[in-house]
Amino acid sequence: MKHEKSLKSKAIYGFLWSFLDLIMNQGFQFVIQIILARILLPEYFGVIGMITIFISISNTLIDGGFSNALVREKTVSQKDYSTIFYINLIISVLLYIILFFSAPAISNFFNERILIHILRILSISLIINSFGLIQRTMLIKKIDFKTQAKINAVSSLLSGGIGIVAAIIGMGIWSLVIRTLSMSFIQTILLFLYNRWVPALIFDINSFKKFFKYGWKMLASSLLDTFYNNLYYLIIGKSFFALELGYYTNADKLKCTVSQSLTGAIQKVSYPVLSNIEGGDNKLKSGYKKIIKNCTFIIFPIMTGLAAIGQPMITLLFGEKWSHSIIYFQILCLEGMLYPIHSINLNILQVKGRSDLFLKLEVVKKIIGISIIILVLALRLGMMGIMWGIVLECYITYFINACYSNILIGYSIREQINDIYSNFFTSVIMGVIVYCFGMIFSFSNIIILLIQILLGILSYLLLNKIIKREELNTILEFVTQFKHRRILSK
Repeated sequence: MKHEKSLKSKAIYGFLWSFLDLIMNQGFQFVIQIILARILLPEYFGVIGMITIFISISNTLIDGGFSNALVREKTVSQKDYSTIFYINLIISVLLYIILFFSAPAISNFFNERILIHILRILSISLIINSFGLIQRTMLIKKIDFKTQAKINAVSSLLSGGIGIVAAIIGMGIWSLVIRTLSMSFIQTILLFLYNRWVPALIFDINSFKKFFKYGWKMLASSLLDTFYNNLYYLIIGKSFFALELGYYTNADKLKCTVSQSLTGAIQKVSYPVLSNIEGGDNKLKSGYKKIIKNCTFIIFPIMTGLAAIGQPMITLLFGEKWSHSIIYFQILCLEGMLYPIHSINLNILQVKGRSDLFLKLEVVKKIIGISIIILVLALRLGMMGIMWGIVLECYITYFINACYSNILIGYSIREQINDIYSNFFTSVIMGVIVYCFGMIFSFSNIIILLIQILLGILSYLLLNKIIKREELNTILEFVTQFKHRRILSK
């Protein structure tokens, strides 16, 4: 009982700090993105988007699935940490060399000559990031999201400031490159300062084998997922050129700022916490039900509300030159609604140690997704076809993920839908109210936006108060406990 209370306390405190990290880091990133988008041309963001897939895949390879394996392991020694540190570093150097010499071929593929120099310089971030992977993993393992929040906030502010100054003085696309490199450098330095761990001069082949045995399956799955998630950048960049990719990149990043970031905050806390739950599948199922219900209580109204206020928000924040991205953003919000439970369902495979199923599941889902992409391209449905294909793929893969939750812990699709349908319908009603208000009344963008946000919050809270949703009380309890801990710590 005492262990459960301690775990619950860690979960609440960890989630709230992880959520605070989200608010600060993503908030800073969002503001910086707005400023840069107002200064720079949309095609600059499109050019950076073209090489996103190569940087993302490289970062996944460097991690090698070892982070998840280290978090999952109950006892990890200095020898284990040091071994994985050197593996990460060696892989990062090898990947940098590969990207350096592959840059001309990648540039020719997209017909963008400047990509050669950008890719070669931006890839330096791979080596920089590898120095901080173990420190970050140790913080996750300790459920210390307070320290991570501080590190992310400082690095976001400083690197963002550097990028903005570079843009103002006329460095153009290079301001985006400088921002990314400075972010990697500052984060790595702060990770060393806050978590004073240094590797020992040890490399143990048995440690490598132990973590690779679990990690390689997670690596293969993560690689597949990373490649697929960035495949749209590749296709749009090749088929529609940099300007259209710039619009998509802006819409996708705006959506991810909320959807994937909040999901990441919940996942970072839920994985180590649920890994420590004792009492069998019933306890695990109970914990998962609470996570999904509370997660959708927050995510559903936010994504629905963002879709409803998309037009005045994007025009006001980014300017008229980005208005073409509004419809992309609104469609992607429909995918963003389901992304959290799609991802959280995958966590159950890791908690149960079924990395083999994780990989098989990712292969099946990606085959479905690629089939949809091929169909869209074959029918020449254009950008709108690609957008709706993303939504369709997300909803299909959710049901596939949910099937495995049923197999492993008895949490069926019917039960999941039962747990979230009220959150879905109250969010849709709120979204309709907000959208209709914007269509009926004609004020300036800032006035209509402020009224819509206030109207959305009040209508959603009122609807949940009327139907007496327990998630509302749970969220209020989280906030109360967080404030209580803050008072005691002073």
